[in-house]
Amino acid sequence: MSFSQALSGLNAQQQKLGVLGNNIANSQTVGFKSSGVQFADVFANSQVGLGTRVSAVLQNFSEGNIESTNRNLDLAISGSGFYRFEQGGEVVYSRNGQLSLTTDGLLQNAQGANLMGYGLNAQGQVQVGGQPQVLRVDAEDMPAGMTTNVATTVNLDARAVVNEGRSTVDLRVGAAADAATVPVNYHFSNNFTVYDSLGNPRNVTVYYEKTDPNQWTVKMAMDGQVLGGATPTQYTLAFNTNGQLEREGGTDVNDQGVIENVSFEAGAFLNGEAEDLEFNFNLAGSTQFGNTSTTNSLTQNGFTSGTLVGITIEDDGTIMRNYSNEQSRPSGQISLANFRNPEGLRPVGDNVWAATQASGQELVGAPGTGQLGLIVSGAIETSNVDMARELVDMIVAQRAYQANSQTIKTQDELLQTAINLR
Repeated sequence: MSFSQALSGLNAQQQKLGVLGNNIANSQTVGFKSSGVQFADVFANSQVGLGTRVSAVLQNFSEGNIESTNRNLDLAISGSGFYRFEQGGEVVYSRNGQLSLTTDGLLQNAQGANLMGYGLNAQGQVQVGGQPQVLRVDAEDMPAGMTTNVATTVNLDARAVVNEGRSTVDLRVGAAADAATVPVNYHFSNNFTVYDSLGNPRNVTVYYEKTDPNQWTVKMAMDGQVLGGATPTQYTLAFNTNGQLEREGGTDVNDQGVIENVSFEAGAFLNGEAEDLEFNFNLAGSTQFGNTSTTNSLTQNGFTSGTLVGITIEDDGTIMRNYSNEQSRPSGQISLANFRNPEGLRPVGDNVWAATQASGQELVGAPGTGQLGLIVSGAIETSNVDMARELVDMIVAQRAYQANSQTIKTQDELLQTAINLR
């Protein structure tokens, strides 16, 4: 009698039960990937096999469900790929994106591993394709940015009559409150805020006056002080018979529709504290139609200084620093890694894997490129353990274990019968 076949079956089913138990135990582990057992029969140059053995324990890298957490540092990967972490001087890989921001600006998981990605170049732009490094979110304040470009589109009422229906405003010709004034006529005006080199907001008003058929003059003032002093600086706009802004052709806009280098000198307008405020005034797209004069759009690129108030992570993995001045700047970009054979990765615990020869070399890139998935902020990827399937497999393994033990019992009874023949 041989008990080896039944013993091998008991051992194999015991290992399978261990794998099933591990899957069930990690059914709530974020980013966990379940495993399955593969069996192989055993022969040794005989007609009757010697039983079975566990040939492999394979990991199932199918995606788990993505669940919202509303926590901006919880990240899920929608698609393939792994986060790269630096842990103890080694690079490890994980699908668990539950992160925290340390006082040093590092993005860490619960085990203290640091998230890796692409840093910034000298121009403050993400250096995609460089060597991934540990990401750090700097907390320094953002300096002020002086306005250098203002863009607006306006419609100036073609029904306006030269020298009729105008309004008049008295503007100072100097910075002092009691400075002399000069009258400025206009048919339409709008205003906007610009920022000097110290981040101080300055109010600029633009006055439009129709001076000839299809022609308007533009005058500007800052905080009630007219540009140009007693003889205000004026710029000429011309429109064609279709109501479109003329480019060049005797007007003060260039072929891009821009009045270049509008300059407010620091000594005259900014108390000599900041640099001269000079910007390009872009009027491209402005029109002259027979409708009420109105401002259709207005943007400028200046801002005051700001402090860091939080971070957000885009779906391409870009980490954006958000400041109190409503500006945002990148701090880096999360990189993802993929493998030719993910099943060859070696699990090392703490929700991470290590690369092996079986997995092949890592293929690193930015989220959303190639076959790499996108980052979902405010969400996690749940375990891919199918609890119902695991419980059914457990019942099957239990029955197989009982059947193998029954084989041992039957062979024991036969052996006892043979012994009793004496």
